[in-house]
Amino acid sequence: MAKRKNGFLKLTDNEAVNEDILDLVAKWNLSKFSDDFVEMIASLYRLSQQQINSGDMTLFKRSLAELRYAQNVFAPYRNTKKICIFGSARTRSGTKIYSCAEEFARLMTEANYMTITGAGEGIMSAAQHGAGAEKSFGLNILLPFEQHPNEVIRNDPKLVTFRYFFTRKLTFLRETNAVAAFPGGFGTLDEALEVLTLMQTGKARLIPMVLVDEPRGTFWKNFVYYVSEHLMGDKLISPEDFNLFKFTTSVTEARDEILRFYRNFHSYRFVGPYLVIRLQRAVSEHKLEELKKEFLSIFSPPGEMFQRDALPQESNEPEIAHLPRLCLTFNRIHFGFLRLLIDRLNED
Repeated sequence: MAKRKNGFLKLTDNEAVNEDILDLVAKWNLSKFSDDFVEMIASLYRLSQQQINSGDMTLFKRSLAELRYAQNVFAPYRNTKKICIFGSARTRSGTKIYSCAEEFARLMTEANYMTITGAGEGIMSAAQHGAGAEKSFGLNILLPFEQHPNEVIRNDPKLVTFRYFFTRKLTFLRETNAVAAFPGGFGTLDEALEVLTLMQTGKARLIPMVLVDEPRGTFWKNFVYYVSEHLMGDKLISPEDFNLFKFTTSVTEARDEILRFYRNFHSYRFVGPYLVIRLQRAVSEHKLEELKKEFLSIFSPPGEMFQRDALPQESNEPEIAHLPRLCLTFNRIHFGFLRLLIDRLNED
């Protein structure tokens, strides 16, 4: 086993390789994450000892390269909230829904959000016209047809081109603070449903998600009807899952839904047995007692909910150390109810 600063760790089955890895990372003089880089290099070594082909190598190499490049593009804007807008590339300019997407992005820009789209035409182009190039990101996908960067984002340094849908979708969700889905085809439905699935299962953090249609539009209305009649009707999902999204035919209502989500709520993370919710303002004791009763079903025994300041384990986030915390023993199952709890916290 190779010795490292905090004790001993077996990285690979080759002691000499372990020492080489540790020595290499030590030469980089990293102030943080040195252990993580060590483990990543060890994983690459273990990969080199497996039976792999050229297709495997291409996948691993390009995936890491794409994620690294995207991280570098977004890094200067990490403190700026962003809205991810999905929708059809085939929507024509001049249609009502095109105008709605453009207006919605403009409203979000006025609310100090930046806009992320798939960089194509249609709804994506409309959103980026509404937001403007300075406030836009484009996550393009290489396809043999249909998907080419729109004129707003085409030559912008905030345009990232992906070969793989999975790295693109991971970047969409990792970088955004909210999602708005306008009418679209298989791609739009795939993106919207994946966001819902990841939030429902706790694999992605809860963020506001709005399904937006034009006034008197029926695209998402019919979708919600189908989900209600068949998925919930056949007990394939739970009623609480409807808290994970909101359907609207008003762009101002869609904007308000997103802004309301961050009215008091800031963020959350799991620390030991607790889900720690960071708030802009502490809730009153009366409100706290009401919440304990209303959300009893989401506690894992023994049920606890209390307020306090930052936990010692959160010392790696000093920029939000001043925020009050609401701690609870969450069962990690009812994320739809957790979304409702966030709504209740935002009522103050």
